[in-house]
Amino acid sequence: MAQITKSYEPHDVEKKWYAAWQAAGCFAGRVNPAKKPYCVVIPPPNVTGVLTMGHVLNNTIQDILIRRARLEGREALWLPGTDHAGIATQTVVERELRKEKKTRHTLGREKFLEKVWSWREEKGGIILQQLQALGASCDWSRTQFTMDSAYSQAVLTVFVDLFQKGHIYRGKRMVNWCPVSLTALSDEEVIMKPVKGFIYQVRYEIVGRPGEFVTVKTTRPETIPGDVAIAAHPDDPRYQKLFGLKVRRPLGPAAEIPIIADAAVDKEFGSGALKITPAHDKVDFEIGTRHKLPPLDVLNPDGTLNDLAGPELTGMDRFAGRKKAVELLRESGALVQEEPYENNVGYSERADVPIEPRLTWQWWLKYPRVEEAKAAVRDGHIKFHPERWSKVYLHWLENIQDWCISRQLWWGHRIPVWYRQGLDKEKLTETDLRDPAKVQVSLAGPADKSGWVQEDDVLDTWASSWIWPMATLGWPDKAAMAGAGYEYFYPTTTLVTGPDIIFFWVARMIMAGLEYAHPGEPLAKRIPFQDVYFTGIIRDAQGRKMSKSLGNSPDPLDLIEKYGADGLRFGIISIAPQGQDIRFQEERIEGGKNFCNKLWNAGRFRQMSGEMADNSSLAAILARLEPAKFDSDDHAILDRLLAATREVDRCFAQFEFSAAVQALYGFFWNDFCDWYVEVSKAKLQETATKANCLAIQDLVLRQTLLLLHPFIPFITEELWHLLGYGGEGAFLMRDARLTDPSQFVSSGLRIDTDAAAEVERIKQTVSHLRAFKAEQGEAASKGSEFVVEAVDRQWAALELNLAKLKRMVGAAAITRGTMSPNAPAIVTAHGSWNLIRQIKAGDTAAEKARLTKEIETLAKHIAGTEARLGNKAFTDKAPPAVIDGAKKQQAELQAKRTELQRLLAALG
Repeated sequence: MAQITKSYEPHDVEKKWYAAWQAAGCFAGRVNPAKKPYCVVIPPPNVTGVLTMGHVLNNTIQDILIRRARLEGREALWLPGTDHAGIATQTVVERELRKEKKTRHTLGREKFLEKVWSWREEKGGIILQQLQALGASCDWSRTQFTMDSAYSQAVLTVFVDLFQKGHIYRGKRMVNWCPVSLTALSDEEVIMKPVKGFIYQVRYEIVGRPGEFVTVKTTRPETIPGDVAIAAHPDDPRYQKLFGLKVRRPLGPAAEIPIIADAAVDKEFGSGALKITPAHDKVDFEIGTRHKLPPLDVLNPDGTLNDLAGPELTGMDRFAGRKKAVELLRESGALVQEEPYENNVGYSERADVPIEPRLTWQWWLKYPRVEEAKAAVRDGHIKFHPERWSKVYLHWLENIQDWCISRQLWWGHRIPVWYRQGLDKEKLTETDLRDPAKVQVSLAGPADKSGWVQEDDVLDTWASSWIWPMATLGWPDKAAMAGAGYEYFYPTTTLVTGPDIIFFWVARMIMAGLEYAHPGEPLAKRIPFQDVYFTGIIRDAQGRKMSKSLGNSPDPLDLIEKYGADGLRFGIISIAPQGQDIRFQEERIEGGKNFCNKLWNAGRFRQMSGEMADNSSLAAILARLEPAKFDSDDHAILDRLLAATREVDRCFAQFEFSAAVQALYGFFWNDFCDWYVEVSKAKLQETATKANCLAIQDLVLRQTLLLLHPFIPFITEELWHLLGYGGEGAFLMRDARLTDPSQFVSSGLRIDTDAAAEVERIKQTVSHLRAFKAEQGEAASKGSEFVVEAVDRQWAALELNLAKLKRMVGAAAITRGTMSPNAPAIVTAHGSWNLIRQIKAGDTAAEKARLTKEIETLAKHIAGTEARLGNKAFTDKAPPAVIDGAKKQQAELQAKRTELQRLLAALG
């Protein structure tokens, strides 16, 4: 058995074990009827992506779940893959082409797509390699890509089927439009930014009433040529006599437009009148549709103004056109006022330019299975963690709108629709779309494609990823499904994702699964997953979301280099309570590294303390225990081990990963290392107690490594083998099994809980004595003298443990005594006993100053905790255990302040 080195070198260990795991096929998920399956599908990162802190958190949690499932004896499969990320990838490749003075149009569609595929083969797998550095135990042999041939067939199969069922149609409606990428965008691809600009007050003269005007406010005067009406609220008394009249449009081609009444108008904004420009605003489009007003589009797809804007504006960029429009309005006397104004403007995520609400012909989907999707979550078939997200999900489904599934891109799944050559697509009716002589919708297209033209548009990226849980398991190809274990692994078990895509991805996957998975089966068989865990957003110390543009996001690979993958994993989970945003603190990542070092040193101490006996199985270790020789500390550490095991079990059941890490940290660092290892040193010197003490250490270390493995897999695998727990060719991650606490009882091991409780009281005493020394500014190693005033029963308990107490505290003497009534003293009360130290004459001033300062510090902490508990945002979101912990902390702080105030008063 190899010796444990003095210091832990994570990089060597990580490379060694990851390679060994892969070579042994440890990550493979196979159909095994003897085991219960556990399946996780990775939220596919963009093929253009690189590892971010958000990826670290999300994928660490997925790996924790999948490794825990393996330890529970389940057949675990973590399915990896990447998303083709239509607009993101096309943007990257087009940027590369511009460096060569080329565009996709100069290449043509076929050559451009060859270029994209070449780029993907060269650079598209970077993020998956980076996930391996983090320790992700995906079954890489199953890696999927949403543009793979089989996956693409699945995507197009869904389109054809939903078209035939009447769920898909073509219509001219308002979309988010990027004037640079020249495509429709999903809401998820639009970033809202505060923009400082101007708001303009413009007057429209009433026809037939010279000198009378209706005044409106607008931030976009360049769209005035597209106005088709002026609207006011029907109950607004200022306009009730004007409804039905007309006004003259003050810019662009001369036109008279009506004054209409519509309840959507805000009476309180500006003058209460609203210019209606249906082609350039979503609300205006809805109002125009209600009043049957034809839209007037004054913008070209690239954001320049067209002929309908008038000769003064035609050909100008929209922003230059805005300045020109203001100038023209001012010259005509129609501009009443302009003033600074800040509002939120939607920007294209990729092109970083303001989007345009634009009327375009697009393909739309009427969602299937909406009512079942509500029932799936409402009735508990799918559980959300935190549960509050179910309300958000259900609210969205109650107000669901049709989905624009087409994009004006070349990279993506080209829509399988063919038009008869020569047809004007903009004049096609819904009846025409269903006429096979004019339009054909099929996977292969017309048998003879001469005389037919395929649709140029591709599908929205989300229209491919919404079938991810099914298609990654081979659906709809029967042979592929059998080979992938579809019937065994579907429904998958847990999805880990961000709440920002609850609508774009989670809800849509649920509807797709209900529509296509296991037709005719009960709802519980068709849902895509059983649990959904929503991570929080990682923010910097100032509360800002981490982003490249702000430069506030550390590179995860730098953190792995600095602290090791295990250190990063342990640290990030420790600061990520369920469902709450995370304030990133690098010192907590360093704390993760320190914990790994503590674990390493504990293993090394055990190896140096005596010969390694048979550790090959739990049974072998239990057989070495001699319960008759157990002292109270032995009972206590085993009691704490069982308590920690139960707490970790509870945390996994409730998806409270941060709480699990904290429980393991507290047990291992405080109960085992700081207490049991220290009290063991004396027992290791005695022949009669040494073997039993080492067996207990071996048991605790073994069980701790099992509990910690999902969080810090590399160091636990290394120590598992160095301490002799793993047999030849066996792996902790694949072959070991968690131990249910009941197994200890069934093995005949009995724990004296009274003895364990007594140790807890002794530990509290040590804590009080150490704190007393620290308050007095004494070194931990100094041989202090303490006087204890106690009742007989309490003193008897202390007296039995005096040698241990002195050793653990660093005390030369602990004696029984009483407080001198005439001499000033420091007295600390601890229920049934008091700790006393006489103060020399002249020392009271320093003690008063010290106590006063500590009371002031406590007051600040108490105020902070009170504010936290009084914050509804915190109490509504935090798990009950976190709230209870805060309340307990508050009570302890208040009790300590009361005691310090009493002591201060006693000093006079």
